[in-house]
Amino acid sequence: MDFQLSDDQLALKAGVRELLTARFGREGLRAAVDDGPALDRALWRELGEAGFFALRLPEAAGGVGLGLPEAVLAFEEAGRVLLPGPLVATHLAAGTVDGAATGETVVAAVDGQLVEWLTEADVVRGDAAGAEPLRSVDPLTPLHRVPASEGADPADVLQTSLLTSLLTAAEQLGTAARVGELAVQHARTREQFGQPIGAFQAVKHLCARMLVRVEVARAAVYAAAVTADPLDVAAARLLADEAAVRGARDCLQVHGGMGFTWEADIHLYLKRAWVRTQRAGGGTQSEDALAGDLLAGTVR
Repeated sequence: MDFQLSDDQLALKAGVRELLTARFGREGLRAAVDDGPALDRALWRELGEAGFFALRLPEAAGGVGLGLPEAVLAFEEAGRVLLPGPLVATHLAAGTVDGAATGETVVAAVDGQLVEWLTEADVVRGDAAGAEPLRSVDPLTPLHRVPASEGADPADVLQTSLLTSLLTAAEQLGTAARVGELAVQHARTREQFGQPIGAFQAVKHLCARMLVRVEVARAAVYAAAVTADPLDVAAARLLADEAAVRGARDCLQVHGGMGFTWEADIHLYLKRAWVRTQRAGGGTQSEDALAGDLLAGTVR
């Protein structure tokens, strides 16, 4: 069995990275932070034209005709650059909401009692009545809280939650990989006592742990994208959340005092990773799913 990415998948990953780096590199990220959380509609339409939102739609329906593994690769790249906006909600709405696939329509979704990007959305999936602004730790993810609702179909909620959790894990994976790269770059160039700080054992250990968490999470996320099994997704989500949050913390540690400043980008990665941990029930739902399966296995 071949567990390596195919040439087509590698080309897709490289193409998405090239597009996002060109349109939302570091300068774009910092400009977005300075300007406030306003959605770049032109970029959204470019994503639509590139097939980002329609990756899993059949070609007969105007989509790209690819599968969940390819969508995971695309969302991993979005996580690398901290691309803002309701990416997951719009992607999942392609094929059911007019204009979502092409990026002409921005779709937000009620996730439990939270909604991301509510005021920028053209369409909101779920009951957002009574939504109130909620202060977000992430300057590029506006949040609203909505009253609890019991009107949704449990089957639809379960499927949406599964896909949301997997695509969120992919974004977390991209973030974890990027903060690891930032840590290594800094460790190679920052000098103390006449040598790069990467020569010190404590820094080496931080970077090594970051790499291990990223690679373990990558294996889990890619496997879950192939199986789409709820338990595989739950495990991947927990590992990716840990890799992103702990990786950003370790990256901040490698940067030392300058890592705590507003001018450094590390806090943006950490804050986005924190916000993502709350999607689709967060770690609690994943832990409950895995614990339930373990208990069921014990009984058997």
